[in-house]
Amino acid sequence: MTKRDTHTETPFSFPVKVGHISANPVQVHLEADEAECAGLARLWRVLAVKSLKADLKLSRWKRDGVRIKGTVEAEIEQACVVTLEPVASSIREEVEQVFLPEGSKLIRLMTDGQGEMVLDPDGPDIPETFAGDTIDAGLLVSEFAALAIDPYPRKQGVEFSGHSEDTGAEIIRPSPFAALKDWKKD
Repeated sequence: MTKRDTHTETPFSFPVKVGHISANPVQVHLEADEAECAGLARLWRVLAVKSLKADLKLSRWKRDGVRIKGTVEAEIEQACVVTLEPVASSIREEVEQVFLPEGSKLIRLMTDGQGEMVLDPDGPDIPETFAGDTIDAGLLVSEFAALAIDPYPRKQGVEFSGHSEDTGAEIIRPSPFAALKDWKKD
């Protein structure tokens, strides 16, 4: 289970007071300004973040938890891995995360008989924990966007050329017995 480090500065932050979230879902629209986009570009190591926005629905989950559900969209510019020219990319990710306070009894990890965690890769994520009375929805949005960034962006139509990989197949190694062929018995 991961715990978010609330002491780390993040370029895009939107703190939400858990006590202000009611049983009725609240719609929230987040949008990064110019300075936040520049900070995210440095953090994500991309050429530029043109925009980052999210439409979220915040609601209570069970008694003391919070569910954040919505859509994250971003426009970024990265360097092509072949030509190093700028490549524009669009990100659109669905977000759904449950937060529970530290020590909540609702945080139970499914384990098999030998103490190994059992996670369903197609199932929902395990709840995140939070300390105090605040959750950073902006941090959640920026994390989901960062995970969707293409690690190897390529300009359309550009291929690797002139690249030959040495597989070692053409190296002819002498037989270990070659030295023995000239050895004579007296």
